[in-house]
Amino acid sequence: MEGITLSSAETIETAPHSDETSLQPVGALEGESHEDHEGHDHAGHDHAGHDHEGHAHEHAHDHPSGPVLNPECVREVKIEATVNEVDKAFARVLKEYKKYAKIPGFRAGKVPESVVRRRFAEQIRKDVVESLLPERFRAAIAAAGVVPISEPQLTGLVLEEGKALEGAAVFEVIPAFSLDGYKDVTVPKPAVEATEEEFQHELKQLQESRATVEPVEEDRPLVDGDWAQISYRGLVTDAQPGDNELAGQDSLVEIGGAETLAAFTEALRGSKVGQELQVEVTYPAEYTEQKLAGKTVAYTVEVKAIKKRTLPELNDEFAVELGDYESFAALEARIREHLLASKQRKSEQEVREALFAALLERFQFPVPESLVQQQIDARLDRGLRALAQQGMNADMMRKLDFTRLRGAQRDSAVNEVKTSLILDRIADAEEVSVTDEEVDHEIYMAALQAREPVEALRARLTEDGGLARIREQLRREKTASLLYQRLPAA
Repeated sequence: MEGITLSSAETIETAPHSDETSLQPVGALEGESHEDHEGHDHAGHDHAGHDHEGHAHEHAHDHPSGPVLNPECVREVKIEATVNEVDKAFARVLKEYKKYAKIPGFRAGKVPESVVRRRFAEQIRKDVVESLLPERFRAAIAAAGVVPISEPQLTGLVLEEGKALEGAAVFEVIPAFSLDGYKDVTVPKPAVEATEEEFQHELKQLQESRATVEPVEEDRPLVDGDWAQISYRGLVTDAQPGDNELAGQDSLVEIGGAETLAAFTEALRGSKVGQELQVEVTYPAEYTEQKLAGKTVAYTVEVKAIKKRTLPELNDEFAVELGDYESFAALEARIREHLLASKQRKSEQEVREALFAALLERFQFPVPESLVQQQIDARLDRGLRALAQQGMNADMMRKLDFTRLRGAQRDSAVNEVKTSLILDRIADAEEVSVTDEEVDHEIYMAALQAREPVEALRARLTEDGGLARIREQLRREKTASLLYQRLPAA
């Protein structure tokens, strides 16, 4: 008696849920069915909704045992039908089964009713439920004036020929809460400036990215600022045999460079091409290459060549080579503009997060557990995608402790759901809307990100309800921008 499909219910959540609602008979408010939920992104969500190999989604969506509905958000409606309606439904379904049932020993359409009843009892009952419940559930929630946002679950079902249908559907709804005074919630909105020091840092990085490395022809020793081209062999102490040898050819090491270990600088400084050196290096415990972190390595190093890095001059020619700049002054203006815009984006994001935190503190209300679980799903899906991109395979993912991972995501998921519900309510109050053109632009950007044809992505999003989710998220983003713009400058 599972999988009974009802009509579409309004979907209001942070991580999207199905556009269909499944009514499942249960004995208590336990168990929940979730689909693979995917939001849209430029801020950490995924437009495309691809199935990602190795994500172990079946584990990511395993929910802990216990209640999955928040009692403070639960509503219940009665599902009823008269004896006459029940008997007519049974008769109608039985007639269809008699017409098409194929049972050895009987001609099609001639199977006795008693045999059909016995052979297909469970299927007939399920079909009767599916024919009676959806319409009555829609009528019940309409009469009650409620909008389910979780999958309704059926309790106390009585369905037999000769008896009236009785039962109750339980589900979660968005709780009523007041946002009185939301316009009075403010946080500091600092002025953003780009300093000369920051500009010079950006310019230096750009200059260094265009540097050239040329051989030093003169016969002289290595000095600070030189680059030594070396070959090396290394033996790692306290390492397993077969995993304790290192070797490399034509590696470049900057003498006195910020990224060069002091032991290499001290050994190579003053040496000449052709020299062979013995170097013992102890790597720090926090060294980025895990194999060497905290280890001591005995190296034999040969200096193959001395090279000098030359920085380009900062002039009009440098600017022209970089791109569509007529002069160095134009390049400088663009760098300053880019730097300021970057700082403004970062500042705005920080202010928005502070504003969201202030709104959460001001307005307290219960959160539907179904939305929390969907948001946990979305957060885990994003995390698993990132791990897959870093090389983690399916077998490795299956070994993850998903119960612990889900628990670790819970607080953030609750806050994200509450923030979204607050933004939705403010959007209603402010009459914030999203145009079709804005949705089209978002689909275009998503197609570029997913490297997928625009129309193919649009068709898939239309089919799985993704267009509505994109529109919903854009509305929240516009609402957040409106609140940010209203904040008084510090």
